[in-house]
Amino acid sequence: MSAEQRQGIRQMLARTPTGSEPKNIEEQREGFATMMSAFQVPAGVTRTDIELAGRRAVLVEPVRDARPGTMLYFHGGSFALGSPETAMSLTAHLVLRTGMRAISFDYRLAPEDPFPAGVKDCFAAYRELLEQGNTAESIAVVGDSAGGAMSVTTALSARNQGVPVPACVVCFSPGGDPMRSGGSLVSRRDRDPFFTPEALQASGERYLAGANPDTEMASPISRADMSGFPPLLVQVGGDEILLDDSVHLTERAREADVDVVLDVTAGVPHVFQAFVDHLDEAGLALDRAALFITQHVARG
Repeated sequence: MSAEQRQGIRQMLARTPTGSEPKNIEEQREGFATMMSAFQVPAGVTRTDIELAGRRAVLVEPVRDARPGTMLYFHGGSFALGSPETAMSLTAHLVLRTGMRAISFDYRLAPEDPFPAGVKDCFAAYRELLEQGNTAESIAVVGDSAGGAMSVTTALSARNQGVPVPACVVCFSPGGDPMRSGGSLVSRRDRDPFFTPEALQASGERYLAGANPDTEMASPISRADMSGFPPLLVQVGGDEILLDDSVHLTERAREADVDVVLDVTAGVPHVFQAFVDHLDEAGLALDRAALFITQHVARG
């Protein structure tokens, strides 16, 4: 582990120009896609466009040493930005580390399709995998940021509708608390290079579009009943104002007697795993996530 690398990431993010506030959502999406394209997709995987539950998805498979199992991946982007491509680097690194295929899913986004459209899409994708003959024990549901929240709501939807829950859920810096109940919103404000409480408030309002936030599907971090939830791994950076979202989610899981691991890496930003080519801690975190997945996903 390298304190110098962590400091280098801080300096790199501090030098990243933010520009003026984008005028519309398309400019925000374009800027996010440009930023995420800087993270290189590793060699050793193939990518194929497919359809799942009536939506576009990308099938990512290892060229060598494939093993049974599927990771259903949900990208981040504040419920309004992003695509399978913006999360492709993270997805591919997990494919290489686990030897399992991944399906990165393109769920509907706000403001055109606010809550609960994306929640429904993600659960429909999981249910279709089951209908295709994949067992629940062979599926890991994984997501970063907003996609981490979608991972949680997908497992909750399965439990609530009497569908077998996935083998495990893995969340990288999940953000799914429009109630904004975490103290880290204040305590980490001066350390987080990505978010401000005001920006999170605005994105939450855009996502909910007037829906009641005080429900487990709208605010899974702080309102979900986690009973019957599958094994859960949550990884988060110590510099995030969303740190307490991860803490609260794992506390709710622990109270519900769920097998849960909270994995906090100090001095790193939101979804730090994306910096795998620049930060030793990012690769080590992905190694731990891959181990968790392979320990829980059935091989047959």
